[in-house]
Amino acid sequence: MESSAAANCDNINNNESSYQSQTPICMEKFKLYETRSNFYMIGRDKSRTYWRVLKIDRLDPSDLNIREGSTMYTESECSEFLRRIHDGNISTGGLKFVTICYGIVGFVKFLGPYYMLIITERRQIGAICGHNVYAVSKSEMIPLPNSTVNTSIADSKNENRYKKLLCTVDLTKDFFFSYSYHVMRSLQKNLCNNEPGQVLYETMFVWNEFLTRGIRNHLRNTLWTVALVYGFFKQATLSVSGRDFKLTLIARRSRHYAGTRYLKRGVNEKGRVANDVETEQIVFEDVPDGLPTQITSIVQNRGSIPLFWSQETSKLNLKPDIILSKKDQNYVATRLHFENLVKRYGNPIIILNLIKQTQEKKPRESILRQEFANAIDFINKDLSEENHLRFLHWDLHKHSQSKATNVLLLLVKVAAYALTLTGFFYCRVTSALRSEECMAWPSSENNDDGDMSPQKYCNNVNEDVYRLERNYSGDNNVANGNHSVKPSTFQRGVLRTNCIDCLDRTNVAQYAYGLAALGHQLHALGIKDTPKIDINDPLADELMGFYERMGDTLAHQYGGSAAHNKIFSQRRGQWKAATQSQEFFRTLQRYYSNAYMDAEKQDAVNIFLGHFQPQPGKPALWELGSDQHYGGRNGETIVDEDGRSLFKSFSDINILRQSASPVSATNDKQEKFTNSTLPNQSGGSNGLSESSPEISTCESDISYSRYTPSMPQRQLFGDVQRDRCLETDHIFFSEHGDGFKCSNFVDLDWLSSSGNSCEDESFERIELAVPQSHSIVAIQDSAC
Repeated sequence: MESSAAANCDNINNNESSYQSQTPICMEKFKLYETRSNFYMIGRDKSRTYWRVLKIDRLDPSDLNIREGSTMYTESECSEFLRRIHDGNISTGGLKFVTICYGIVGFVKFLGPYYMLIITERRQIGAICGHNVYAVSKSEMIPLPNSTVNTSIADSKNENRYKKLLCTVDLTKDFFFSYSYHVMRSLQKNLCNNEPGQVLYETMFVWNEFLTRGIRNHLRNTLWTVALVYGFFKQATLSVSGRDFKLTLIARRSRHYAGTRYLKRGVNEKGRVANDVETEQIVFEDVPDGLPTQITSIVQNRGSIPLFWSQETSKLNLKPDIILSKKDQNYVATRLHFENLVKRYGNPIIILNLIKQTQEKKPRESILRQEFANAIDFINKDLSEENHLRFLHWDLHKHSQSKATNVLLLLVKVAAYALTLTGFFYCRVTSALRSEECMAWPSSENNDDGDMSPQKYCNNVNEDVYRLERNYSGDNNVANGNHSVKPSTFQRGVLRTNCIDCLDRTNVAQYAYGLAALGHQLHALGIKDTPKIDINDPLADELMGFYERMGDTLAHQYGGSAAHNKIFSQRRGQWKAATQSQEFFRTLQRYYSNAYMDAEKQDAVNIFLGHFQPQPGKPALWELGSDQHYGGRNGETIVDEDGRSLFKSFSDINILRQSASPVSATNDKQEKFTNSTLPNQSGGSNGLSESSPEISTCESDISYSRYTPSMPQRQLFGDVQRDRCLETDHIFFSEHGDGFKCSNFVDLDWLSSSGNSCEDESFERIELAVPQSHSIVAIQDSAC
């Protein structure tokens, strides 16, 4: 009876009031119903215009059977559909309402049935260009088979343990998503890549890629699922001279080689590094709907030192020995890592390495410092000078011990100079982009098919740059009201910061970069007259609060405690004894988490990400020993966040209705990598990218100056790098990147001498001059 009723309801397709499935929509609210043999999920868009139906089979315990109706219903038609389903199932209890939900997180199976993970409560945490961003407030895991479908595995000890393990990953802790804005990618990538198509779930920042793989393969769309990003999101309204603006800070944690502190260190064979986090700072002036708005963003990166190294978890030693492997003499994995950064961000790649350089009583960090320098030097020998990895090895710990050195001031100086090399993103966003309609995306969901080749992607971006110029600036750069419309600018390259854990020292340096960028962002918006913010400005303290919160969040995820914020505490004038007590407590908390809790956290991460898939007759996950040894099954893991634990205790777990169903293993798609050198400006290699080649080298072909369509691209950008490399009295590029030197782009004598005093002085004046053909960077050091 049920199938007959459903078939009759499918005839609504012929109703003139129905909408065709080709209409692009974003569904935001769902209702789940059940009969004895099926689940029915009803989804609608925000405006209650489009309604669709998803049917999930409950009788076949061996497979995931999902069908989507081709019809778009009106509300009344959808009600009629549900009434007919109910009438057709009266003999078995009819159609029953289960719950309201806000998207499917995915489907998973262990040794028994499939389970569906859904979001049942959400909360709005911000909005970007009118597109709301949400966090998960409550989620549920529902077994698909009904209670009459039993298997011997359904309530087995191992099955229940796997369920509890998965549920320790708390989706309410710092996972976030948006229905209409692709929050897994930067603002620049979203606005410069606007072809129609599906959301790319296979990017490195979508944590439920594995969980949604089954339903995406069945339906060939992502209407019913949400793409969860894991990290940090904070947005607030700030004010300068009476003008309000929105500041948004986003941290996106990579799902590749993810995990806990001592179980995920360094790099894996694919060039993925541990604790890989992209940080984006977005600033825009909030204006009424319907009016264009200016918006800016800057992206930076942190990640573990890309060498093969590890530390054994120890219950007796707070600081386990660092073990450096010599298995990669040609630094193939290190090269792959930087190749990936170039594909994601373009050149230049600027490395800020903050680990200890001085002799230690027992060599630890200094071992990695020397080897990292060797690796950079080795890789640079194969690169053209303009594509050299730029580096600065600077012992933050040593300099912070000196009362004569203002560490934060020096970091701001380095950050300000790095910003002149990368630039930042700025454009005017029209009211059309600020609507709640779905943003357009590349049409290929699987980039391994080659639909997003470097040349094709670069051409698309360059066309979009021209479109942005024409739409936002006008062909003649005409005035808009009382204000002249500025040309769009683009970030090219990235600052990559690391210490040992990429938590405490790294966060201070990232704040310095954020502060240098904020001045330029506010200046571009016309909110500030000069592109700098003094470190003693109240706005600098407000920004420090953002980065301190983010640092604590990321530290909890990877290290098990809040970050060590000694420098921030000193800036706030916190009592020294209180700071020391706080730091000691956090050290103990981190030690306890690493020694006693990380193994179970790592297992939960591996299950969630699909790095381990249980199979009958094979060893259970908890029988395989340390994740450090078996590489996380395919070499990846997950992380926690925000001073709150990502992982719940077993007593907190809420699992709806127990049930059962057999198992089918899904093999992860193998990514392809090359051992070629880093891509150059002529096209790039086919090395590692976000999902596979999700981002190509196109951004290395975008200047942060104005794009002039009539000028050939090679002529436009060919001399930019040389212009940036012009020596000044204080800052220089070395002719040959010597791995044993501390830097090949900053004069350390200038840096050290300029930071010994002048705490109340501005860090430096940076002016970005933008002529028609290319950019020239003018750098002046302020006198003490």
